[in-house]
Amino acid sequence: MEEGLIGDFGEKSLKTAIFHDYFGAIGGGEKVVLEMAGILNADIITTDTDAAGKIDSSVNIISLGSTIKYPPLKQISASIKFFNCDFSKDYDFFIFTGNWSHYAARRHHPNMWYCYTPVRAFYDLYQTFLNRQNFITRQVFRIWVLINRYFDKRSVEKIDNIVTISKNTQGRVLKYHGRESELIYPPVDVSKYSCKNYGDFWLSVNRIYPEKRIELQIEAFRNLPDEKLVIVGSYAKGDHASVYAEKISENLPENVEIIGEVTGEKLLNLYSHCRGFIATAIDEDYGLTPVEAMASGKAVVAVNEGGFRETVIDGKTGFLVDADVESIVKAVEKISESPEIYHDECIERAELFSLERFKKGIKEAVVNR
Repeated sequence: MEEGLIGDFGEKSLKTAIFHDYFGAIGGGEKVVLEMAGILNADIITTDTDAAGKIDSSVNIISLGSTIKYPPLKQISASIKFFNCDFSKDYDFFIFTGNWSHYAARRHHPNMWYCYTPVRAFYDLYQTFLNRQNFITRQVFRIWVLINRYFDKRSVEKIDNIVTISKNTQGRVLKYHGRESELIYPPVDVSKYSCKNYGDFWLSVNRIYPEKRIELQIEAFRNLPDEKLVIVGSYAKGDHASVYAEKISENLPENVEIIGEVTGEKLLNLYSHCRGFIATAIDEDYGLTPVEAMASGKAVVAVNEGGFRETVIDGKTGFLVDADVESIVKAVEKISESPEIYHDECIERAELFSLERFKKGIKEAVVNR
């Protein structure tokens, strides 16, 4: 089969390219892009490829070059690279993922945006980001958002079709861009996951970002000295998380360990041996990792916000709790009493977000564009 061609489905084969912001770290978004590229036999066009060496994939990745490693210059430089690139004669169909790659939409049609979320700093988390600034940087931030929100909205107008990853994101797209969208949940290849045992540690998997509220997890386990928490995740150089990551790494309790980024094989092993899973992100777009945990037969403690409400069934596959230390502690203690009783419900729930469902939905979205 020729590179970039979809297999035998639909009316014809399309040579497809997926534009993605950058591969500075491998998170849920990057995993979805890789799965999508494999399904559509598409090339990936991106900027930074720092984490590309950690990808066990035969997918062809084309780099537009490195970004400036200081926010907001990082985001601006990525946007400019996508805005200026031109692959319009090289492919038949274009998909955008992330927050900045859709600046390529002006030249690349027909197209689709697989939207994780509208830029949160511009819209739903604007006030949260603003409150983190000192007086001087607050004024700069206001101006930066005002200008970039305008260009962001103009760029989204060039998108032909929008597909979102959750009902939560659908609501944001309608609210901030006035656009209707289709829903296709991100995939989990449930066949890769297994439950070996219920070990002596809890697991957390997320980028080390302030929006993930990892400090809540750390403080909860500071109050759970008989439990252990292993945190998997990293952050990309030049993003807004650097100071936060350094701060939460200081004064960790003895029962909490941050191990950084791990290989896919190592992560599967951690899922299969953990006692349970914890997720605390602010109004998460969707949340792929709780589904991965449930596919491993592990109950999830997640904050009762955003996409977690679409995946975790309270009382059956774990608990949806308030975003405070006391609520998290109680839920962890409850599950730790008998973590195995949630196994069957978790496996059944994860099947609803399987790779096969995603394959079917993405192929139909491309063919019926």
